[in-house]
Amino acid sequence: MGDILVRGGVPLHGAVQVSGSKNAALPILVAALLNEQPVTLRNVPALKDVDVTAQVLRSLGAHCDCCAGGTVTVDAGSIDSTEPPYELVNQMRASFLVLGPLLARFGEARVPLPGGCEIGVRPVGEHLAAMRALGAEISQEAGTIHAIAPSKRLSGAEIYFDKASVGATENAVMAATLADGVSTLHNAALEPEVVDLCHFLTRCGVRIDGVGTKTITVHGQPRLSAAIDYTIIPDRIEAGTYLLALAGTGGEGTVHGARPDHLEALTLKLREAGVAVDFGEDWIEVRAGQPLRALQITTDVYPGFPTDLQAQMTAVLCHAEGYSTVRETIFESRLRHVAELLRMGAAISISGDTAIISGRAGEMVGARVQAHDLRCAASLVIAGLMATGETRIDGLRYLLRGYENLPQKIAGIGGHVEFSSVNVEA
Repeated sequence: MGDILVRGGVPLHGAVQVSGSKNAALPILVAALLNEQPVTLRNVPALKDVDVTAQVLRSLGAHCDCCAGGTVTVDAGSIDSTEPPYELVNQMRASFLVLGPLLARFGEARVPLPGGCEIGVRPVGEHLAAMRALGAEISQEAGTIHAIAPSKRLSGAEIYFDKASVGATENAVMAATLADGVSTLHNAALEPEVVDLCHFLTRCGVRIDGVGTKTITVHGQPRLSAAIDYTIIPDRIEAGTYLLALAGTGGEGTVHGARPDHLEALTLKLREAGVAVDFGEDWIEVRAGQPLRALQITTDVYPGFPTDLQAQMTAVLCHAEGYSTVRETIFESRLRHVAELLRMGAAISISGDTAIISGRAGEMVGARVQAHDLRCAASLVIAGLMATGETRIDGLRYLLRGYENLPQKIAGIGGHVEFSSVNVEA
């Protein structure tokens, strides 16, 4: 399935440009299904997940063209199916987001239960509860969710999320845009990607109040029929990964295109660790102090410390002085990178949901390791850049899901990462 070769032991220096947000692009691509007119999206990253999403849209009858330079056009005016194929949905959890738009626009949808990275059980119960609140009848048939809206229309409703789920919030917002009446979402997710989706839908002609708060009110429209041009926000997780790579190797550099307001939880912790941080409107600069100071990290929903940066931070803290703790509260299987870091000489123990890191207890050395998910792969790349010698990571397919042109970007800041092309489906 392809390997990642990393040569480490050299501080990184220089500037890197962040790509568009994968986690914003995917729901916005899906939201284009709600619009009867063509949509042009810019700053879309060239990633495996984006390619799969484009295939899902095409399987439903939409025209989806991915052009050079991060521009994607979607014309969903001639949808002829409301059932995406299992072999596509099973590749990526975000594919389940087609449920809300298809149900809202056509009154029915059959969507297979999703797949994706192996980071624990991520149930779709909150998604389905939201659809039921909007009036849908839900049944499960052989691993496929079948949703029907009476009289082909959903109805505005009060929706209460027991947990602030990003995916459920996105699915509910999209479904509510074509519901009859007003819908209010309580305990909605606050992530910037949810905000970006709401801004996109607003451009399509939907009135949405409370964007960026825990209570979102969506005023349903009879139809959406506005050709628009929209630019995706930068990827805060990619930006954070490069900031951590610079800091972890004892280097300094600037991440351009990053939104500082999206990464406050990370930059505050970097400063606490002794890293100098400066920023402007669309850039963040770090200068690592040596040695780094130990930290206590607990992942949380936005604006807390992102679970998607937890593995990368764990790798960096292997070079901090003293004992650090990293507690994972979002996904129950997201400490699998620890076993791989141990192969490289890290001193880490696990107690329940917490990794306890004895920083600088042993020199990190290159080794053969296995990535188990996207962010695990990123953490092992950072560890390989921090370690002496060569690190070979099995699991290129995961990294291709979330990082555009990573070898070239790392090379631009003085590092060495290369991909093998053996048995890799790009």
